[in-house]
Amino acid sequence: MKPPLFDYVTPESVEEAVAARAAEVDSVLLAGGQSLLATLNFRIANPALLIDISRIPSLRGIDVNDSEIIVRAMVRQREVELSEAVHQANPLVREVLQNVAHTVVRNRGTVAGSIAHADAAAELPAMLLAVEGSVDVQGPGRKRSIAAGDLFQFHLTTSLADDEMIIAVRIPVLPPATGWSYMEFARRHGDYALAGICALVTLDGDGRCTKARLSACGIASTAVRLASAEEELTGDMLDETAIARAAKAARDAVTAVDDSQASTAYRRHLVDTLTRRTLIQAKGRVA
Repeated sequence: MKPPLFDYVTPESVEEAVAARAAEVDSVLLAGGQSLLATLNFRIANPALLIDISRIPSLRGIDVNDSEIIVRAMVRQREVELSEAVHQANPLVREVLQNVAHTVVRNRGTVAGSIAHADAAAELPAMLLAVEGSVDVQGPGRKRSIAAGDLFQFHLTTSLADDEMIIAVRIPVLPPATGWSYMEFARRHGDYALAGICALVTLDGDGRCTKARLSACGIASTAVRLASAEEELTGDMLDETAIARAAKAARDAVTAVDDSQASTAYRRHLVDTLTRRTLIQAKGRVA
């Protein structure tokens, strides 16, 4: 299929891009295009204006400091995946990215683009929730930060205003004594996951869980934080009993209805199994 007709502009600054966005409410931003082009071709998106932000120099580059990783909006997923500085700062990022589609897609797709697209089955929104990250957003004459927990509202829907754009994604550095894991199940490698689980656990010197952060994709109308499962772990030893309680609590977060890919019951089974496995792996990675 071919996309609908639209006007096309190539701003050379963020200010030009947000001005174009504000001038035409029926506009979309093009970064890597790996999500957008499909929605255009299937006429899911039918914008009057396409704003190509690929020529904006300030949207390129990765910064890593002692507290966070800053990924600007035109940084490709593959660049982040291969960055040793990013991997040393937070190894969960590479593990998640290795599950995103295929290498050819990650060569073009951007981290910020996937997060802005907010597909409920996508891995990167779930990762941003688990690490308690945020996005930097710019609109005409204003900037703000949105925490991941306040960003995702529904499938393909975020709290961004119509005249705003993400200019950077902020991913906290992995805290000390914290283990990580991401696992998912898809019918074929590269497909969207029927369910995926991100797990981060911080242990004290006695092996007691002082903080747990779990999130999931593919099981609800957005990526979701598994708060009830986290509560089952915090303050307890990360033993088989605690992990089983957390897995049972995680099952209750599944709200996706039966579809052609899986039933609700099957997704709950997947969430139970994946939660157990990610927690065991994360515990084993605590240094």
